[in-house]
Amino acid sequence: MTDTPQNPFDLMMKQAQDMAKAMNPAMENFSPKGFEALWPTMPKEVMEMMFGNTVNKDGLDAKTRLLLTLAGLTCQGAQADAAVRQTVRHALEAGARKQEIVEAIGQMSVFAGIPAMTRALELAQEVMGDNEDTGQ
Repeated sequence: MTDTPQNPFDLMMKQAQDMAKAMNPAMENFSPKGFEALWPTMPKEVMEMMFGNTVNKDGLDAKTRLLLTLAGLTCQGAQADAAVRQTVRHALEAGARKQEIVEAIGQMSVFAGIPAMTRALELAQEVMGDNEDTGQ
C-alpha cells in the first residue's frame, strides 16, 4: 500500500503540509488551534471604535455586527470552529446575551440547514458554558 492519499482534498492537504515542512521544519507540529489563542477578546469599546462608531456614528453597534457575523458563519456551514468561538466570545463582550446568540444561530437553520445550525450551537456552547446570563 502507498502512503499517498487517494482523495483529491486529502492529497492537496498532504502536499501543503509537505511544502510547509520543507520551508520550515517547525511547521510539522503546527496546529491551527493556536491561532485562536493569539486573538484575545477585545473590550467592547475597542470593538465599537474599530467596527463602526468611528466612521459611522449612527450605524450598527458591535453587538449587532457580531450577531450578523455569527449568522454568516453559520450560513457557511459553521466550518470555521475558531472563528465561531471567537465571534461568540466577542459578542458576549459586546453585550449580547446567550439567548440572543442562540436565536441568531437558530434563525440560520432556515437558510443554512439543521446540521450547520447544530454545529454552530455546539461551538457556541463551548464558549458560553461557564458564562451565566443575568438577563432573559
